[in-house]
Amino acid sequence: MSEADPSQPAEHPAPSGTFRIPQEVLDGGTADVYFRHTMQVLRAEQLNPWTVMEIFARERGVLCGIREVSQLLRERGFTGELWALDEGEEFRPKETAVRIIGPYREYGTYETAILGMLASASAWATAARACVEAAGTIPVISFGARHVHPNVAAVMDYAALIGGCAGASTPAGAALRGLSASGTMPHSLVLIMGDTVRAAEAFDRHVDQSVPRTVLVDTLRDEVEEGLRLAQALGPRLQAIRIDTPSERGGVTPDLVIELRTKLDLAGRPDVRLFVSGGITSERIAQFRQAGAPVDGFGVGSAIAGARPVDFTGDVREVDGRPVAKRGRLPGRQPSPRLRRLPLVAVPSSSLQPDAPLT
Repeated sequence: MSEADPSQPAEHPAPSGTFRIPQEVLDGGTADVYFRHTMQVLRAEQLNPWTVMEIFARERGVLCGIREVSQLLRERGFTGELWALDEGEEFRPKETAVRIIGPYREYGTYETAILGMLASASAWATAARACVEAAGTIPVISFGARHVHPNVAAVMDYAALIGGCAGASTPAGAALRGLSASGTMPHSLVLIMGDTVRAAEAFDRHVDQSVPRTVLVDTLRDEVEEGLRLAQALGPRLQAIRIDTPSERGGVTPDLVIELRTKLDLAGRPDVRLFVSGGITSERIAQFRQAGAPVDGFGVGSAIAGARPVDFTGDVREVDGRPVAKRGRLPGRQPSPRLRRLPLVAVPSSSLQPDAPLT
């Protein structure tokens, strides 16, 4: 079997800056089946009412996913209106974050997908915002792709960037924000090369100069020892050191960062930046800052990727201009002065599949 080259484009890549929405989503295959039943009934009854659906959550959070929702509706030829808070804007409990206005059969099948897009992306963005706020002016990089299914890794990184992260580790996720991916080398390269300095020198020889010379320590020797060896071997080409001490060795501590910083300064290398990763959370970021540890950047993985989805609810509030609501909810459009209308350019109907569950 030939070795795949991940630098080559996929067979059917999404255009740059757009989301890859799988065909089974577009066809309604990932919808709760009762929406298909509903479409069957409405078609048979020749009903397609003009409706207003409002989407809200019962908790605070950072809205993310509305750009993907907009793309989904656009690709399915939606002719109505989409109103929402801005991507990255905070929403309050029970505040309408999204409002969809239009013929129900043009969007009803996609309620499951829309809520899911908002639930996951908003959770990741909210978790990222917590880490970014804890870090203050120190940049946070999303390292969470390994904690989610690859089908959603790009969206997760995009959401982390919406939440305020300065970078993300996957090329696909970074590209959704017009950025290049962040990251240099894994432990596997050091283990294969057999020595941190040897791995760093090979990296320096072969990887494009636009990629920062940030070298991972902690793989084979003491972090301070490896850091000083790297500073001597690479000289001014060494830009940063990433410390990723495993939990089996106590993880990265503020004292370790302070010691490495002090000894690099004494060795005449105050220019080398220190990047910390490995089990980093907003609480741990706060601890590093409170201890005065001179961290120049944090890599955060599971604290972002493992965020609990935001529980969004979609309610039909109007049917053909008539206010409606299920019991316990208020009928009609709820006051939502912060909503903005998103531009939607419908896809020509000739491009839709004849049997698509859209109408």
